[in-house]
Amino acid sequence: MPEDRDWEAYKVPPTRTPVSERTTSVPNPITFVQTVFNYVVDAPVTFVREWIERQQAKNKFYYYHQKFRRVPDLSECLEGDYLCFFEAEAQWRRDRMVDQEIVEIVRERLGACRQREGPNQFQNCAKEVEQLAQVTKAYQDRYGDLGVHGNARTCLMKQKHRMMEERKAQANASQ
Repeated sequence: MPEDRDWEAYKVPPTRTPVSERTTSVPNPITFVQTVFNYVVDAPVTFVREWIERQQAKNKFYYYHQKFRRVPDLSECLEGDYLCFFEAEAQWRRDRMVDQEIVEIVRERLGACRQREGPNQFQNCAKEVEQLAQVTKAYQDRYGDLGVHGNARTCLMKQKHRMMEERKAQANASQ
């Protein structure tokens, strides 16, 4: 396109809708209603919403970084202290979920190592295999044979029985 356009050749076509000329001094009721709506409804709502957003921006809450305080273990609860029992049960469930995730993360690391190393996985992933064996053994010792409906009390009893068996084995070995 040339720089010096011939504006006479490319005239803007005339608009088909005529320009409304105000013939009355009475304001348009639609603009009046819009203005009233903006000041009565929209402005306060917008102000409150922006104020809430500013308050939330000051106090960010990341639910995935929530830190629970450690509560006493079930063995430390007094008899009849049902609130302590409930808190200990909730703490045990959180600990179990954390332990499950630890096992899953170590398992994923081993899978990634095997994928990365290919045929050399037996030599180069030995450390990950050993770590997975340790983690799964610890998880199995603590939570194994509890089933789906396992709870803190059955886990504590399992731990107590395991400790008693270890003491008996140690006593038999020393004699």
